Amino acid sequence: MGVICCVGGKNTFSWWPLLLCICVAEIALGQVRYSLPEEMATGSVVGNIIQDLGLDIKRLKSGRARIFTEDGSEYIGLNADKGTLVVAKRIDREELCKQVSPCSLHFQIIIENPMELHRIDVEITDINDNAPFFSKKEYDFQVIESASPGARYSLESAKDPDVAHNTLQTYKLNPTDHFKLNVVSRPDGTKYIEMVLQTSLDREKQEEHKLTLTAFDGGNPQKSGSVKINVVVLDANDNAPVFTQSVYRVTVPENASRGTVILRVSATDNDKGANNEVAYSFSKHTDSASSLFNIDPHTGEITVNDVLDYEKAKRYEIDIEATDKGGLTDTSKVLIEVTDLNDNAPVISIISLSNPIPENSAADTVIAMLNIKDLDSDKNGQIRCFISKDLPFKIKSSSTNFYSLISDDVLDRETVPEYNITITAMDEGSPPFSTNKTINLKISDVNDNPPMFTQLLSTAFITENNSPGMSIHSIKASDKDSGNNARISYFLEESQLNGLSASAYFSVNAESGEILAMRSFDYEQTKEFNIRVKAQDGGSPPLSSNVTVKILIQDQNDNPPQVLYPVQTGGSLVAEMVPRSADVGYLVTKVVAVDVDSGQNAWLSYKLQKATDRALFEVGLQNGEIRTIRQVTDKDAVKQRLTVIVEDNGQPSRSATVIVNVVVADSFPEVLSEFTDFTQDKEYNDNLTFYLVLALAVVSFLFITCLVVIISVKIYRWRREQVFYKSSGNLPVIPYYPPLYADVGGTGTLKQALSYEVYGTTDSRMSDMKCSRPFSQSTLTVDHSATRTVPRQVPESENILTEVRSSPSLFHLNP
Repeated sequence: MGVICCVGGKNTFSWWPLLLCICVAEIALGQVRYSLPEEMATGSVVGNIIQDLGLDIKRLKSGRARIFTEDGSEYIGLNADKGTLVVAKRIDREELCKQVSPCSLHFQIIIENPMELHRIDVEITDINDNAPFFSKKEYDFQVIESASPGARYSLESAKDPDVAHNTLQTYKLNPTDHFKLNVVSRPDGTKYIEMVLQTSLDREKQEEHKLTLTAFDGGNPQKSGSVKINVVVLDANDNAPVFTQSVYRVTVPENASRGTVILRVSATDNDKGANNEVAYSFSKHTDSASSLFNIDPHTGEITVNDVLDYEKAKRYEIDIEATDKGGLTDTSKVLIEVTDLNDNAPVISIISLSNPIPENSAADTVIAMLNIKDLDSDKNGQIRCFISKDLPFKIKSSSTNFYSLISDDVLDRETVPEYNITITAMDEGSPPFSTNKTINLKISDVNDNPPMFTQLLSTAFITENNSPGMSIHSIKASDKDSGNNARISYFLEESQLNGLSASAYFSVNAESGEILAMRSFDYEQTKEFNIRVKAQDGGSPPLSSNVTVKILIQDQNDNPPQVLYPVQTGGSLVAEMVPRSADVGYLVTKVVAVDVDSGQNAWLSYKLQKATDRALFEVGLQNGEIRTIRQVTDKDAVKQRLTVIVEDNGQPSRSATVIVNVVVADSFPEVLSEFTDFTQDKEYNDNLTFYLVLALAVVSFLFITCLVVIISVKIYRWRREQVFYKSSGNLPVIPYYPPLYADVGGTGTLKQALSYEVYGTTDSRMSDMKCSRPFSQSTLTVDHSATRTVPRQVPESENILTEVRSSPSLFHLNP
C-alpha cells in the first residue's frame, strides 16, 4: 500500500511550523509516494516507512537499511532509529526540476540479509518563493510616427521559476495613452505579449514615451516584477517587415555538426529603397540557447554553432527579429526539437557487493546488486545485462534498472580461488552500445581439506653415536586450504619402542615438522625404529592425517678390531716355532680378529708393521695367515719378532696391534736357549719407552737446564745396567701350543680346538699341565681407549687336565 502525503510549507502557514496531512492513498505495488513542499526545514519528517512498508525498527537496523539514488543526490535521509524519512538538505524545486511538473525525487531503500528493495517517490510541490522578473531593467523601442494604430511590438516575456498558479499570470502596462498590452497564445499553448499601438504618434508633440510593464503571479501573497520601456518616435518609415510565419518549427538530430543549416527564415517589407532592406537577428532577450545556433543577418539561415545533446536539452525556443533600415521590426519564434541518437553507453554502478564469499555458499546467494542506466530514450535506453555462461553465476533482474548477481553452482576455493566476473550491459540502439564492468570476486576458505603427505611411508637415516637433539629428518605436509585452515602442526603419536615411549627417543617440532633425536643411538643395540607423526591443521574442527617414518640407524666405525688369537698376556710370552727346514709358504700361525661393527667398518685387513732381519715372513692381507716367503738360512736370527696390524675399512679406520714371536729352531733345547732374550728384549723395550716419554717431557719444558739432562742420562745408563744385571738370572716363560693346528683356508678364524698349557719348573714336583676352553667372543673384553684387544682371564675352575701331546712346539714356561 503506497501513501501520498501533503506537507504545508513555511510560506503557506507561517503560524504552524510543520503540517502533515494524508491527501491521497493509492495502491502501488512495491513503492510508496509522499508529497512535501519545497524549502522545508532540514530534519522535517517526510513519512513513516515503518507503517507504510510494514517493517519494524529491528529489521531496518539488522538489514543496514540505506537510501540509494541513481544521481547521487542526498535530499532525503533515513532515520533508522525511528523508521522515518526526513529532509536531509534544502530542496529548491526550481533548481531541481526547473519548469518540469510534477517534480519528483525517486530513490530506493535497500535492506540486506535478506536483500530487499523498496522504491520511494517524493513529489516536491511548489510554493510562491519567486517573483516574476525580466532579464533587463529597461528596453528601448523606436516607433515611426507614421505607424498605424494596431502596430505590434514584441516584448520580452517575464520569467517566473514557479509553476502552476504560483507562476506568471498577468501583465499590466502603464500608462495606456498610446499603447495597450496584448497577450497572444500560440498553437502549442505558450503565450507571449505584444505592445499594440492604439493611437497614432506625433514626434513633434512627444518624441519619447516612458512606459512601465509589470508582471504578476498568482501566488498568495501575490508577487510582481517590472521593467521600463522607452519608446522613441521616428520619422517616415511606415511599413515594418513581416515574417512569413509566426512560429517556425524544425527538427535537428543531436549529432548535427557545426555549420549545419537547419532552417531559413524570411520576412518581407513593402517599403522601397533602403527601407526595404531587412536584417535578421536573434532577439536581445533570447536566453542562452541562442549561443548554440547562429543566424545569417542577410539570408536568414540558422546554423548549428555548438554541440547539441539530447540528454541535456530536448527543445530550444529562440526569438528572432527582422529589422529594416528605418528601424521597424517584426518578431517570430523558432522552435527547435532535438531528436535522440544512441550516443550514450549504459552506465553500471555497484550499489552493494559481498566480497569475499565463503566457498560453501549455497546456490542463489546474492553477491552484488547493480544499478544500470542509459541516458538515451526509447530503444536506445533499453538494456540487456549478461555475463559469461562459463561462470558459476548468473544475472537476475530485480526491478527496473536494478539487477542482482547471484551464485548458480557449487564453489571450490581450492579449484578456483577467485573469479573475474565481467558484467556486460548492452542497449537496443542501432548500432548498439555496450559497457563492461569486471568484479574481482574472491572465494574465502572453509576447512574442507585435511593435511596431505606426499607419501605414507618416509625413511630417514641417522648415524649412531649421534648427539642428543640432532635433526634426523624433516617431514612436510601440504593443505589445499588457506589461512589458519592451512596452518599445519606436527605431533608425535605415542607408541612403545623397546619398552619405552616414542617421546623418550624422538621429538617433532610442531611448526617445521623436524624430527629430533632425544638420545644417542647405538647401531649394535638397535638398528631401526618405526614412529608415526600426525599433521593437524588449524581449522575448526581441525583435520589431520598420519605418516609412518622409518628411522634406520647407520653404523659408525666406533669399534676397533679385537684380536682373538694369538692371545696377548701380561705374565707370559707366546712364541711360534719354525723348523729350519720349513719350505716356502710354510704356515707359521694365523692371526684371528673380529670387529663388532658392520659393513665395510668390519672388513679387516692384515699387514706387517715391522719384521726383524731380512724379510722371512709375510701376512695374508685378508686371512691373517703368517707364512714363510723363502727358505730359512743360517744367517737368519733364531728369534723373530713380528708386529701385525689389524685394520678395518672404516672412515677413519681403526686398528689393533698384535705381536707374534717366532723362534727358528729344530729342537726344544734350542728354543729354551734363545727364548731368554725375548724376556730381556721385552724389559729393555719397556724401559726404553719409559725414558723416551721422559725425554719428551724434558723437551716440552724448556726451563730444564743442561745439568739436569746430563744427570738424567747418567741415571738412565746406571738404571739400565742394574736392570740388565737383575734380569740375567731369570728363566723366561716359553708358551707351548700344539705344533700342528688346523688350517681353515683363509676364513679368518681358527677351529675351536683345545689348546694345552704346560707349566715347567726346575723342580719336577712343581710341573703341571692343563687344557683351556677355546676362545670365543664371549670371553673378550674391549678396551675402547686403546688399540689392542685384551682377552679376559679364564677362571682356574673352568680348566680341565688333559694329556700332553708327544711333540709339543709351543710352551708357556713359568720360572
